[in-house]
Amino acid sequence: MLKFAIFFLVVSMLAGAMGFMNISAVARRISFVLFGIFLALAGLVLLFFILLDKATSQGALLMLPGVLV
Repeated sequence: MLKFAIFFLVVSMLAGAMGFMNISAVARRISFVLFGIFLALAGLVLLFFILLDKATSQGALLMLPGVLV
């Protein structure tokens, strides 16, 4: 998704340099939306791994004594 956001950003910059302002605006908006979706998904994955780490580290304390894993 980040790859497509960068692609549309480059298309927007090239279209703007050549004077195609409508194409540049559409490509820029698509780039911003894709980058926003990427950031939201990256944040959710980070939150998931933080919660998973907390759950597994607390679960290690509940192991039965004398049982080696």
